[in-house]
Amino acid sequence: MYSNRLIFKTSLDDEIFYLKDTILINFKHNRNGVSTSELNGGYCDRYDSVFNQHLSQEKIDYLVDHDVCDYLINECGLMDIDSNFSTGLITLAEMKNSSIVTKSFKNVEVTAISTAGVRTNASRAGDVASYWQENGEFHFGTINIILLLNVKLSKSTLMEAFMTATEAKTVALSNLRIPSQYSNGYATGTGTDGICIFSNLDSNDEVTNAGKHSKLGELIGKCVIESVTKAIGKQVWITNNSQSHVLVRLNRYKLDINDFYDNLDYDKFEFIKQLKIDAKNQDNVAIAASVLNLIDEVNNNLIKKEDALYLAKKIVKENCNSYPIKELLEYWISYFIRLD
Repeated sequence: MYSNRLIFKTSLDDEIFYLKDTILINFKHNRNGVSTSELNGGYCDRYDSVFNQHLSQEKIDYLVDHDVCDYLINECGLMDIDSNFSTGLITLAEMKNSSIVTKSFKNVEVTAISTAGVRTNASRAGDVASYWQENGEFHFGTINIILLLNVKLSKSTLMEAFMTATEAKTVALSNLRIPSQYSNGYATGTGTDGICIFSNLDSNDEVTNAGKHSKLGELIGKCVIESVTKAIGKQVWITNNSQSHVLVRLNRYKLDINDFYDNLDYDKFEFIKQLKIDAKNQDNVAIAASVLNLIDEVNNNLIKKEDALYLAKKIVKENCNSYPIKELLEYWISYFIRLD
């Protein structure tokens, strides 16, 4: 068995351990739940434990030629937990970067434990697929969320909680303006996220609604948003501050910057030197965000292209006092709102 360290205990005395590459939670009460794992996934009326595990390169190499479920069962044995009543998630995110958030209202308590890596796998629902499944091809998760509820939920209410948690994860990414790696849109998650949600069957308080109008839904939403946001900051250093940068925002609509520099009339060294300074200016970030929003509106057929082009040029001309930022924005405008 791995050496372990107790890092958190819920009000129900569920123990959260930090093991070698793993977060393990042992339940002290009877729990039902839903899980996206290949080990006892779907709905089950008995779970004794759940884990989230970082995949080392050695484990990734092992999984290339082995079944995922068999791998998870083997890991249960190493942790001395019963694989018949356990479920687990796997990810490249490191467990030291996990985030635990608890929120409560009167008798209801929600705890979220999240890990998140979004630099290489962030995607938007509806993006062009990066793979198709054939002959059991394996992919691992990058945003993993475990939710512990202290109240009792039926199967249908657990599924409603699952939907609320999924939407909350998307809100966290939207708040940070995380770009999809497969399109010009904002990411709604990664291509391989995992969620496990558990309710307390020993509770005399059965909650019948976990949607956004309910207090339980509010707690789930707030817990997941905060937990995922913190986990992203720990794992990939993306924060509100890091996203407040013109070049970070422009990168969502990708262009070959070399083409831009090849036709630049300014001294490249001086241009880049000033650009690094001006890109952090809040006025310039706001101007860039406004231009990108107009590009979004055109792509979503919400504003006519000629109107967006006029407004974008006007915003830059009348408000931008930085010559590097102005040159960049005009380049982006000419490419993405050009009239054919």
